Amino acid sequence: MEYAPLTAISSVDGRYLRHTEALRPFFSEYGLIRYRVQVEVRWFLALAGQSGMPEFPALSEGAEQFFEHLIEEFDVSQAQRVKEIEARTNHDVKAVEYYLQERFAEHDELRSLAGFLHFACTSEDINNLAYALMIRDARDRVILPLQAGIDTALAGLATSLADIPMLSRTHGQTASPTTLGKEMANFVARLRRQSAQIAALTPQGKCNGAVGNFNAHMAANPELDWPAISDAFVGSLGLECNPYTTQIEPHDWMAELFHAMVRYQNILLDLCRDTWGYISLGYFGQKMVEGEVGSSTMPHKVNPIDFENAEGNIGTANALFLQLADKLTVSRWQRDLSDSTALRTAGTAFGHAVIACRSLLKGLAKLEARPRRLSDDLDEAWEVLAEPVQTVMRRYGIENPYEQLKALTRGKAISREALTDFIGQLDIPGPAREALLALTPATYTGNAADMARRIDD
Repeated sequence: MEYAPLTAISSVDGRYLRHTEALRPFFSEYGLIRYRVQVEVRWFLALAGQSGMPEFPALSEGAEQFFEHLIEEFDVSQAQRVKEIEARTNHDVKAVEYYLQERFAEHDELRSLAGFLHFACTSEDINNLAYALMIRDARDRVILPLQAGIDTALAGLATSLADIPMLSRTHGQTASPTTLGKEMANFVARLRRQSAQIAALTPQGKCNGAVGNFNAHMAANPELDWPAISDAFVGSLGLECNPYTTQIEPHDWMAELFHAMVRYQNILLDLCRDTWGYISLGYFGQKMVEGEVGSSTMPHKVNPIDFENAEGNIGTANALFLQLADKLTVSRWQRDLSDSTALRTAGTAFGHAVIACRSLLKGLAKLEARPRRLSDDLDEAWEVLAEPVQTVMRRYGIENPYEQLKALTRGKAISREALTDFIGQLDIPGPAREALLALTPATYTGNAADMARRIDD
């Protein structure tokens, strides 16, 4: 069966391809090969002209331009050539080396220097750097812009809905009112903290040989400061050099990133479920899209499918991220291969994260507040004013204020008139009584509106 989105095994490359296409240059097999080629070429360039290796002279400007062209023009057809070589070698990284040897043969100056390709490297020197670049670039070019889009959408809701009062429901029961905007602002603040940690994390890499000790490097050229060369090379790629490794870079930084992604997405999950609930209560309506069907049998329905879709994909992404964080940081002795196959699922994890973010953004764009429904709920919840009344009673020394209000309100629907009568009998200063009598559930929102408007201050 020919491959097409309809015949894909994974929804990431099938049903949701339109959402995940931006990840393909990074996490596809082509993307991995392209990053390996870059690392091999950059390592070759880093060695050129080292004073301790007269056999490897500095390269001409023409040779350096050849390399830049090779990297910039590397396309799927070139990756296919690497795969053809791999079919013979049964080794993916060695196939990249042989591919580059073929390309070197096109250039007179480089032909005789092909022996310095992959010099003193183990495959993992190339792979760990390729994956670090891959994940960093996907984060910077896809994940962080999506998170910025969510921030913009939520912050916009926070400010536009700042003054719309809403009945809270702690433990699912009526509670002190807030505003719709303040609830959105809470999520903005939480998400920004996690997104900042995701953005600030610097991927690590290593280039120190078969077991991390520069064994082959020092045997070939003991006069060179190989740790310094390695540090400079890894740094030139925009990565942090990890000097303490075995054959593999231990992937601790990946676990940190994946855990941060899980925290970010758990907050999104909280947002999805809360918003789903508010839609169910009628606090939010959803803009209808022409031609869409909510139910195959109930024509009236506009289902909150975007939030449900996001929730499902968050769960899948987080399961994969947690598996990767657990798996990648554990290796038998100096190396086993179990991390290699696990790492190939990183794109799937990020794919489900992207699907979730895009679904959430779509859902947020459809939301429409329903102030009348919100107001109706508040008008039926005068019992929530028991809190400010008993707090004012405490201030003025009235005995057992909590117990008095508990007897009046607990488990009961209290009318405005009943609460007004209770306040009118209190032995408190007149201005305090008037302030309490002026309170309504809709005006008892503390500084919620101000906090919502200040989210971008």
